[in-house]
Amino acid sequence: MKNIKALSYIAICTSIAFSSTSFASDNVSASITTTDTSAGKIKAYTCQFCHGSNGVAANPAYPNINGQNEQYLYQSMKAYQNGERTNTMGKMMKQQLSSLQNQDLADIAAYYSMMD
Repeated sequence: MKNIKALSYIAICTSIAFSSTSFASDNVSASITTTDTSAGKIKAYTCQFCHGSNGVAANPAYPNINGQNEQYLYQSMKAYQNGERTNTMGKMMKQQLSSLQNQDLADIAAYYSMMD
Protein backbone atom coordinates (compact mmCIF):
# COMPACT_ATOMS: atom_id res chain seq x y z
CA MET A 1 0.00 0.00 0.00
CA LYS A 2 2.83 2.38 0.86
CA ASN A 3 4.46 1.65 -2.51
CA ILE A 4 1.26 2.50 -4.39
CA LYS A 5 0.91 5.80 -2.53
CA ALA A 6 4.57 6.63 -3.16
CA LEU A 7 4.27 5.82 -6.89
CA SER A 8 1.08 7.86 -7.16
CA TYR A 9 2.75 10.80 -5.47
CA ILE A 10 5.76 10.57 -7.81
CA ALA A 11 3.51 10.35 -10.88
CA ILE A 12 1.50 13.40 -9.81
CA CYS A 13 4.60 15.46 -9.03
CA THR A 14 6.22 14.48 -12.32
CA SER A 15 3.17 15.42 -14.39
CA ILE A 16 2.86 18.76 -12.59
CA ALA A 17 6.55 19.50 -13.12
CA PHE A 18 6.41 18.69 -16.82
CA SER A 19 3.21 20.61 -17.49
CA SER A 20 4.37 23.74 -15.66
CA THR A 21 7.80 23.60 -17.32
CA SER A 22 6.40 23.46 -20.84
CA PHE A 23 3.91 26.22 -20.10
CA ALA A 24 6.49 28.47 -18.47
CA SER A 25 9.06 28.03 -21.22
CA ASP A 26 6.70 28.93 -24.05
CA ASN A 27 3.67 30.62 -22.51
CA VAL A 28 3.57 33.36 -25.16
CA SER A 29 3.36 31.13 -28.20
CA ALA A 30 1.30 28.49 -26.37
CA SER A 31 -1.81 30.60 -26.96
CA ILE A 32 -1.21 30.55 -30.73
CA THR A 33 -2.77 27.39 -32.05
CA THR A 34 -2.95 28.16 -35.76
CA THR A 35 -1.12 30.40 -38.19
CA ASP A 36 -2.27 31.95 -41.43
CA THR A 37 0.40 32.23 -44.11
CA SER A 38 -1.88 34.36 -46.32
CA ALA A 39 -2.28 36.84 -43.47
CA GLY A 40 1.45 36.56 -42.83
CA LYS A 41 2.19 37.63 -46.39
CA ILE A 42 0.05 40.74 -45.94
CA LYS A 43 1.48 41.52 -42.49
CA ALA A 44 5.04 41.09 -43.79
CA TYR A 45 4.69 43.91 -46.28
CA THR A 46 7.27 46.15 -44.60
CA CYS A 47 9.65 43.22 -44.04
CA GLN A 48 10.13 43.08 -47.80
CA PHE A 49 12.09 46.32 -47.90
CA CYS A 50 15.06 44.69 -46.18
CA HIS A 51 14.46 40.94 -46.46
CA GLY A 52 13.09 40.91 -50.03
CA SER A 53 9.65 39.90 -51.27
CA ASN A 54 10.71 36.24 -51.28
CA GLY A 55 12.73 36.37 -48.06
CA VAL A 56 16.03 36.74 -49.88
CA ALA A 57 17.69 40.05 -49.05
CA ALA A 58 19.27 42.03 -51.88
CA ASN A 59 21.61 43.71 -49.39
CA PRO A 60 24.09 41.26 -47.79
CA ALA A 61 23.85 43.24 -44.52
CA TYR A 62 20.35 41.81 -44.01
CA PRO A 63 19.70 38.11 -43.40
CA ASN A 64 17.83 35.84 -45.75
CA ILE A 65 14.81 34.51 -43.90
CA ASN A 66 13.14 32.34 -46.51
CA GLY A 67 12.75 28.75 -45.41
CA GLN A 68 14.01 29.54 -41.91
CA ASN A 69 12.59 27.56 -38.99
CA GLU A 70 9.20 28.99 -38.01
CA GLN A 71 9.80 28.89 -34.24
CA TYR A 72 13.22 30.49 -34.69
CA LEU A 73 11.72 33.37 -36.69
CA TYR A 74 8.99 33.88 -34.12
CA GLN A 75 11.40 33.83 -31.17
CA SER A 76 13.80 36.17 -32.99
CA MET A 77 11.04 38.71 -33.61
CA LYS A 78 9.94 38.45 -29.96
CA ALA A 79 13.54 39.03 -28.85
CA TYR A 80 13.73 42.18 -31.00
CA GLN A 81 10.39 43.37 -29.66
CA ASN A 82 11.51 42.83 -26.07
CA GLY A 83 14.84 44.58 -26.63
CA GLU A 84 16.78 41.36 -26.02
CA ARG A 85 18.55 41.56 -29.37
CA THR A 86 20.65 44.68 -29.41
CA ASN A 87 22.83 44.12 -32.44
CA THR A 88 23.36 46.76 -35.13
CA MET A 89 19.80 46.53 -36.40
CA GLY A 90 18.21 45.87 -33.01
CA LYS A 91 16.66 49.31 -32.50
CA MET A 92 15.31 49.43 -36.03
CA MET A 93 13.81 45.95 -35.73
CA LYS A 94 12.29 46.75 -32.34
CA GLN A 95 10.59 49.80 -33.83
CA GLN A 96 9.52 47.87 -36.92
CA LEU A 97 7.90 45.14 -34.81
CA SER A 98 6.51 47.36 -32.06
CA SER A 99 2.93 47.48 -33.33
CA LEU A 100 2.64 43.75 -34.05
CA GLN A 101 0.87 41.28 -31.78
CA ASN A 102 1.97 37.70 -31.08
CA GLN A 103 -0.45 36.34 -33.69
CA ASP A 104 0.99 38.73 -36.29
CA LEU A 105 4.50 37.51 -35.55
CA ALA A 106 3.38 33.88 -35.74
CA ASP A 107 1.69 34.47 -39.12
CA ILE A 108 4.77 36.24 -40.50
CA ALA A 109 7.05 33.46 -39.24
CA ALA A 110 4.81 30.85 -40.84
CA TYR A 111 4.80 32.74 -44.14
CA TYR A 112 8.58 33.05 -44.43
CA SER A 113 9.25 29.54 -43.15
CA MET A 114 7.24 27.96 -45.96
CA MET A 115 9.28 29.64 -48.72
CA ASP A 116 11.97 27.74 -50.62
